[in-house]
Amino acid sequence: MKPVHIALALLVAALWGINFVAIKIGLKDFPPFLLSALRFVAVALPMLFVVGRPCVSWKWILSIGLVFGIVKFGLLFLGMDLGMPAGLSSLALQAQALFTVVFAALLLGERLRPTQMFGIGLAALGLVLIGVERAQETTLVGLVLVLAAACAWGYANILMKQAKAPNMLNLIVWVAVVPPLPMLALSWAFEGSDRIVATIAGLNWSGILAVLYIAWASTIVGFSLWVYLLRLYSASVVAPFSLMVPVFGIAASALILGEGLSVLEIVAGALTLAGLLCVVKAPKPLSQVASNAARS
Repeated sequence: MKPVHIALALLVAALWGINFVAIKIGLKDFPPFLLSALRFVAVALPMLFVVGRPCVSWKWILSIGLVFGIVKFGLLFLGMDLGMPAGLSSLALQAQALFTVVFAALLLGERLRPTQMFGIGLAALGLVLIGVERAQETTLVGLVLVLAAACAWGYANILMKQAKAPNMLNLIVWVAVVPPLPMLALSWAFEGSDRIVATIAGLNWSGILAVLYIAWASTIVGFSLWVYLLRLYSASVVAPFSLMVPVFGIAASALILGEGLSVLEIVAGALTLAGLLCVVKAPKPLSQVASNAARS
């Protein structure tokens, strides 16, 4: 890759890593389902006038919107709201690459190669160690929810592959149309109208900036650059840069939020990243499926 494109790939990883800090900040001002709804509204409203009509049928937009938009982000935001640290969330969510290749093997008949099987086992060991470390804390439920979000993301990657969208940015923008109303309904049902009204009445700039960062910097700018790089290079070249997302996420969480990791979590994180590297560096076609994995 050219140096300028390497810099762009690292910029995308940084935007996506810092995104977890923005989510954590946003959750101080918004309940999780309301924050997720606002995130998609902020993505859809400006971009619908830029990308034009959907590039695939509504069947795919609705199904991806349900799995990727509602389930994945609902579980992620809820898990982080229940105590999952931002830095650790950025690492755990990358398990979606593992779920992607497993779903590809089960649903698309793609073969798991020995390197991938080793990588899945290594990454799974790392995640188990993180679970053991978190088992004595209230954030264990948060870890389970974030891993469930990663599973939903993995299945959404399969749906995106099956949709065969000629323009992935167009697809992501139109998928953003699906979650707002269901998320608002979930917020009304579980978070309550009183909390919604109080949240809006007490709105401050930190919450507003967090929503704008999650929607514009992380999604619109980050994904646009990622799609641009995928058009220039193969997925196997670009995909490994997604492994830098938790590195930036953990670093930003430590600098901005003062979060720390135990020695066991650092070792477990290294094992997880090593396993993920084995997965995303696998030969085609599974590397192409897993390359959709970096967006958050």
